Amino acid sequence: MNLFIKLLGTGISLGAGLVGTKLVNAVWEKSTGKQAPTGKDDTPTSLRSALTFALISASVSTIIQVLTNRGTQRAIARFAKSADVV
Repeated sequence: MNLFIKLLGTGISLGAGLVGTKLVNAVWEKSTGKQAPTGKDDTPTSLRSALTFALISASVSTIIQVLTNRGTQRAIARFAKSADVV
């Protein structure tokens, strides 16, 4: 069951990461009026906007990772307590 919880935590982390990416992109487009500088398109991007976007995106990604790791650890601890009781 411990492995199942870890796999579930990984799946939740991936899903939250995708949602976070979409959210950051949408907020960036809403606030700047331009598409997010992903490097996939040929539009020129200033270094300042690329670095700003990278910092925001990395911050959101790190927050999501920390929160999902904490949630997974809590679930494992809760499961370990309930397994000892039974």
